[in-house]
Amino acid sequence: MQLRPLGAAFAALSLAACATAPPGYPVQHRPEHRPPPLRPEPGPEAPPAPRSLALSALKGWEAEDQAAALAAFRDTCGAARDPLMAQVCRSARAIGPLDREQSRRFFEAHFRAELEPGEGVLTAYFAPEYPARRKPDAEFSAPLRAKPADLKSIDAGLFDPNQAGRPGAARDPGDGVLAPYPDRAAIEATPPDKALAWMRPEDLFFLQIQGSGVLTFEDGQRLKALYAANNGRPFVGVANVMRDRGLLARENTSGEAIRGWLADHRGPAADEIMRLNPRYAFFSLAPDDGRQPVGAANIPLPPGRAVAVDPAFHSMGELLWLDAEAPILAGAFPTYRRLVVALDTGGAIKGDVRADLYLGLGAAAGAEAGRVRHTLRMFRLVPKGATP
Repeated sequence: MQLRPLGAAFAALSLAACATAPPGYPVQHRPEHRPPPLRPEPGPEAPPAPRSLALSALKGWEAEDQAAALAAFRDTCGAARDPLMAQVCRSARAIGPLDREQSRRFFEAHFRAELEPGEGVLTAYFAPEYPARRKPDAEFSAPLRAKPADLKSIDAGLFDPNQAGRPGAARDPGDGVLAPYPDRAAIEATPPDKALAWMRPEDLFFLQIQGSGVLTFEDGQRLKALYAANNGRPFVGVANVMRDRGLLARENTSGEAIRGWLADHRGPAADEIMRLNPRYAFFSLAPDDGRQPVGAANIPLPPGRAVAVDPAFHSMGELLWLDAEAPILAGAFPTYRRLVVALDTGGAIKGDVRADLYLGLGAAAGAEAGRVRHTLRMFRLVPKGATP
């Protein structure tokens, strides 16, 4: 997250100084006499910044492609369960496609924006395309594993009360005694019962982070790798460790740079880095239909218009405005300001002001996604008539 300006720090110090009155001089006075104040009475406090505002007041609203945003909303708004949002969804679908100006008027007529307090982080993800093999060799040595029979979905609060209400996983050996599912290192030390495919280790690692992708086999067949489950362990990013160890430059910890380093150091050195992330994902295979992957809302993700959010704070189908700037990675776009729909979740996406923007399928989307780490302000678009 970006550091706040020094002016804000000085303002905070000034406020702290005013919070406690300076000691006064002793004054002799009659009980009915009120001594003069030691300092001027404080004036009225400045009004807080408004949380609710018109869409036209959003930074970047005039430059937005509202027609593209409305098309994405119309295709995905069926995921919303809020009655007022469902009503707006029916209206959008009834009128059909609109041009940019008409779309702008539609959004402004039906929604107001509500600021989520504080700053957070915007990242991005994509659906990768990787080569795969049906049998292992020295290069393609990492098995793509199916969901194990002994993996049981549970409330994560069973093992960690701080994670209550979040999805978790446990090992169920069949005797009724559940245990935490093994971490990445333990799983990789166990030979697979039957591998769905064999991949380069660094490709599998990134497929598990992204959650889905397309595999191309040596005979040209293309299959979708679809997320099936994970081992319930927390997601741990490796970028900071690699930076702190001097493996990557401070401003070059993009996904592309990380994957390149892992490929160049394939073997024990790369395995050590990857095993710092104990989370492990399992998959299933399906025919490649050419469509975008499906997110947690069970709806294909529109590139550039779908985000993964924390389900503890946001519901599927919510319409959000991203105002993201101040990237920390070299080569990144300077800003991301746009309307998006909450359609997915992710193990690393925690908190209210936190979003992971889906950018599409393939290498170009991956190159862009790997450079997104921006300071984020976020607004919910709330149907007019809803209680603030």
